[in-house]
Amino acid sequence: MARILAFDYGIKRIGLAVTDELQIIASGLTTVNTKEIFSFLTKYLKNENVELFVIGEPKQMNNTVSESEQYIVVFIEKLKSTFPKIPIVRVDERFTSKMAFQSMIDGGLKKKQRQNKALIDEISATIILQTYLEQK
Repeated sequence: MARILAFDYGIKRIGLAVTDELQIIASGLTTVNTKEIFSFLTKYLKNENVELFVIGEPKQMNNTVSESEQYIVVFIEKLKSTFPKIPIVRVDERFTSKMAFQSMIDGGLKKKQRQNKALIDEISATIILQTYLEQK
């Protein structure tokens, strides 16, 4: 089997998470500057077999799309054209940042460590991926 790669898209940074090859466990991979994501993915996909991209879908409480969706749509189009053989699935990402922050508190991270936005993005991507795995 191949891995599944999840994205928590942000204008400045993208949090990434990945499954093991059996697609059982979701783990944080890294956080990449948004401008560098395609060069990162090109290198990563040369070494790893990825069969699916999972991308967070930001929604408002009333189930309408978030303002950031306009940027994500552009990202998805470029992702499709750059890696056309890898399908894309969207997953509701409401509350993932809050859940990520809470998991940092529960994990005993100090206040200074919890202010690391890159770590929050990576944990958020992991939560998005875990949500997908649970729904599958």
